Amino acid sequence: MTFKPANLQRGEWLAIVGAVLLAGSVFLDWYHLENSLTTLNGHTGPASLTGWQAQTIIRFLLLAAAAAPLILSWIIVREHELSWPRGQVTMIVAIAALGLILYEGVISRPGDPSGNVSLRFGWFLALVGGALMLVGSVRRQSESEAVRKPPGTL
Repeated sequence: MTFKPANLQRGEWLAIVGAVLLAGSVFLDWYHLENSLTTLNGHTGPASLTGWQAQTIIRFLLLAAAAAPLILSWIIVREHELSWPRGQVTMIVAIAALGLILYEGVISRPGDPSGNVSLRFGWFLALVGGALMLVGSVRRQSESEAVRKPPGTL
């Protein structure tokens, strides 16, 4: 089997940086509980909570999403053949991760009352990490277009 790290291009490196940022952000402060009447997962304010403390299921999904660019890089370095364009699955995973991050920070912020929960640096870092994963995987996917057959051929 061959092993060629030189096969990694700018898109993969960008996605890897995004994955590292996303994985690291889960362990940084995501939310701040403003006062003693605010609660989140059994914690009362004033307190800052990491993504790991605040999220019960999404933390595992985000860590799994952060593994996608690393798996893509392994596939590229080992020169494995795929039946789809490289970067396409990572792009879909990055879109899902961004959706979860945005949902948990903008649409349905956790805590009771959620108006007393503010966002911290870790959430923004997760957003940047997810965006870098998406941009890197889109670059890679666009560089390796699938060869299409003309209509009517098998």
